[in-house]
Amino acid sequence: MMAQHILVEVEIPADLEQFRLPPGVHQRLQGLLDRQDQGEPLTPAERLEAEGLVNLAEFLSLLRLRAHRLAREGS
Repeated sequence: MMAQHILVEVEIPADLEQFRLPPGVHQRLQGLLDRQDQGEPLTPAERLEAEGLVNLAEFLSLLRLRAHRLAREGS
């Protein structure tokens, strides 16, 4: 399968901290990961939830990094 590229335009907020998981969502992800690290099996639904939250956190990190870079280049 060939990779596809999607161009997404995002208005960059002045507060780059907005590109983070909200505290409650972050706590939920940490709880799931902590349980998994302690050897407690996650249900299939919890595993999907954790994977989705990790993907979202990684995406937000990429947005934050790009926003920082654009801010530096624009200065």
